[in-house]
Amino acid sequence: MKYYATQLNEKGNIAVDDTILVKDAVTTAGSRILEGFKPLFDAEAVTRLVNKGYTVSGKTHVGEFGLDLVGEFSYYAEKQDVLRGAAAEIVANGEVKAALGVDVNGAPRRAAAMSGVNFLKPTYGTVSRYGVISTAASGEQLGVYAKDTDNLKEVLAVIAGHDEKDGTSLKDDSYNYSNSETVSGMKACVIKELVDKADDAVKAEVKMYVDALRQNGVTVDEISCDLFDVANTAWQILMSAETCNNISRYDGVKYGHRAKEYKNIDELYVNSRTEGFNFLTKAVILYGSDVLSKNRYKDCYDKSLRVRRVVAEGIEKLLGEYDAILSPVCSADEYVAYDIHEAFGEVFDEGIFTSVANLIGIPALTCGKVQLMGKHFGESTLLSLAHSVERKGE
Repeated sequence: MKYYATQLNEKGNIAVDDTILVKDAVTTAGSRILEGFKPLFDAEAVTRLVNKGYTVSGKTHVGEFGLDLVGEFSYYAEKQDVLRGAAAEIVANGEVKAALGVDVNGAPRRAAAMSGVNFLKPTYGTVSRYGVISTAASGEQLGVYAKDTDNLKEVLAVIAGHDEKDGTSLKDDSYNYSNSETVSGMKACVIKELVDKADDAVKAEVKMYVDALRQNGVTVDEISCDLFDVANTAWQILMSAETCNNISRYDGVKYGHRAKEYKNIDELYVNSRTEGFNFLTKAVILYGSDVLSKNRYKDCYDKSLRVRRVVAEGIEKLLGEYDAILSPVCSADEYVAYDIHEAFGEVFDEGIFTSVANLIGIPALTCGKVQLMGKHFGESTLLSLAHSVERKGE
């Protein structure tokens, strides 16, 4: 598989996915609609890395606008039989120290699990989204892939911190991350309903991780929680609505793909977007348009905003009792190719494992093929728990 959409420097030590702008490098978000688009500036995260001496190796393939499972529906990437994420595979192969990815709907976390690397989606607002091709602005977050927690915290510390160019950026100028907190005495909970939705291989991985945490002095309880199902429904509604709104700007006029056949401006818009978007993106647009319509807005979009508050309060209460939530990050140990016409349902079903972190902005760390979620600004706790298991595997 060819992992780079655009390779910039063979000696580079940081890869970035193709939804993150790099000046003068073709950036498409995996979509034909942005074919040939070259940005005039770097994303803030890229600028911060370059200023600290890191070098961008290139832009990795990403599924169109990050809406699929792990990146399988990029317009530019080769088709795969067994699905893998490009950035995750480059990190797994040791080609780069770390990679940046944008988590819209859990794809980077799932990709990390498939490739056996780590991905940390930090607290919403701690890393600037300036220079990210936005789809669902209220929940998407730029995060970091790395093989181990040392590299995760190193790169995350560089890119995190306030950016006045991003209206969602929190006020703290910088953040300190640690993976060396004492984990003995910490408490974690495993969500029974999520484990039950996973296959036997994933259940075995969860069990091994739980056993490793317990050997390090962490108390791990299995609990029931009904918030994840409703959180998934709410996030899919909000994500689709925001995506519908955000990508309405891609119309074939100023940049990107333009249809060759059209008779008037309306046909230019329709034909360019019909040719430029894949089936999954079109499905998300149509669903988003529906939930924003006059007849559905109150029952769907507005209710999802209220559900977001309920879920946030419920998870906050749960994390008042536990230091971390442990769950599968996907239902299967491996994904195989499937038809794009099934993608909307496939992504919805897998979203139950990941959506809560996007919906309410808490940090989520894929490690050891499982997922740890924690309190807002609780990245150091998650990194320390993961590092304690990581050390036992050395």
